[in-house]
Amino acid sequence: MPRLSVWIIRSALMHLGIGITLGTLMLWNKGSLFDARIWLLVSTHLELLIVGWLMQLALGVAFWILPRFTHEPRYGNVRRGWGGFILLNSGILLVILGIWLPDLSNLQPIGRLVELLSVITLASVLWPRVKPFGV
Repeated sequence: MPRLSVWIIRSALMHLGIGITLGTLMLWNKGSLFDARIWLLVSTHLELLIVGWLMQLALGVAFWILPRFTHEPRYGNVRRGWGGFILLNSGILLVILGIWLPDLSNLQPIGRLVELLSVITLASVLWPRVKPFGV
């Protein structure tokens, strides 16, 4: 498995663990109300699980599993892939900071833009490797 896939999948699992922990806190709070402010975690919980876990896991597995080139570099432009990985996690962090810091609410749209750029970057690395079966 290529090192980039390993790091993307590890990062996705880290986001899953944090997201599940936040979800557990919210569920526990639903059963025995200990603090009403815990519901402020909903947006962070969703960001971590949808973008941080699902999208990142799909991109990491796609980088690993798609057919490789017969020539070097076998996985395409790996440096651009690392850039996309860093952009994706930076975008997630910016969105979460925008959620938690109301004075910096403009961080959320900036974070979404960074996430979009990261997906475009990673897709540009993956797309040349997509080909029909048997070709």
